[in-house]
Amino acid sequence: MHFRQLEAFRTVMTTGSTVRAAELMQVTQPAVSRNIAELEAAVGFALFDRVRGRLVPTPEGQLFFREVDTSFQGLDRLRAAAATIRDYGSGSIRVASLAALGAELVPNAIHSFLTRNPRIKVTLQVLSSSNVRNLVMDGQFDVGLAADEVDLSGLDSQLFGNFSVVCAIPAGHPLASLEVIRPADLRDHQIVGLAPEDRARNRIDEALRAEDVEPDYIVETPSSSTVCALALAGVGIGFVSPFTVHGFVERGLAVRPFEPRVSFRYYLLFRPDAQKARLVKAFVAALFEQRNKASLQR
Repeated sequence: MHFRQLEAFRTVMTTGSTVRAAELMQVTQPAVSRNIAELEAAVGFALFDRVRGRLVPTPEGQLFFREVDTSFQGLDRLRAAAATIRDYGSGSIRVASLAALGAELVPNAIHSFLTRNPRIKVTLQVLSSSNVRNLVMDGQFDVGLAADEVDLSGLDSQLFGNFSVVCAIPAGHPLASLEVIRPADLRDHQIVGLAPEDRARNRIDEALRAEDVEPDYIVETPSSSTVCALALAGVGIGFVSPFTVHGFVERGLAVRPFEPRVSFRYYLLFRPDAQKARLVKAFVAALFEQRNKASLQR
C-alpha cells in the first residue's frame, strides 16, 4: 500500500471518475486505474464495482474511504502547520509576564500582534518575576517579561526599559494637591510598599534615606496593582509602576511623579536561541511598539 495508490483512490472517490482524477493528479487514466487495482490487491477486497465502464464504490470501499479521507485531512493539517512554521517559526507563542506589565501593556501588544497574525495562538500567564524566569528557563514559555531582581544567567535577555516610579495617592489626601512628590513630602506619612526583595523598592528606600526620610511601611506586597488598590482604599501612599495605574485613576486614585527619578527596570527573557524565531521577533516588535506608545502618552 503506497501513498500514490491512496491518493488515486481518494481522488476518484471525490471526483467520481478516473478521467477527472487523472487530470487533477496530472497522470494518465491508465495510471490511475493501475494504482486502484494495486490498492485493491493490497487491501484484499474490491473498492469499486465496474458497472458499464464506470467505477461504483463498494460498501467496503466507502468504509475504507472514510479512513483514507481522515488521514489526508491530517496531512492537510500538517501542511498548514509546516507553512506556519516556515513563515513564523511556530504556530503558537507562549508568553509569561510579571503583573506590572501583564495588566495593560502585554494585552495591548497581543492585540496588535494578533491583528497582524490572526491565526497564531497566544498563551499568556501573569506571574511573579521569579516564576516567569523559571518557566522560560525550563523551556515552557518562549518569551518572559520580568523585573531586574531575577537571575539572568542561563537565559538570553534584553533590557525592555526603565520606567519612572510614580506615587499612588488616596483621593482627597493632602499630597494629592502637589504636582510632584519629593522625599521630604513623605515624612510622617504611612507608605504602602513593594516587597523588600524588589530592587525598585530598594532604590526608592535609598532615595528616601538620602534625604533623611525613613520610610514608614504599613503594608508590603509584591504587586504594584495591589499597591494601587491599597492606596485607593486610603491605606497609605504607594510607589508603583506607571503601567499599573490604569483603571485606578478612573476610580479616583491620584498619581504624581516622584523626584528624584527612580526606575522600575524590566527585562525580556528568552530560551536560548528563541530570539531567532521569526514569530518571537514579531511579538517582541509588538511589545516595543506598545512600550514606545505608552511612553509617549505618559
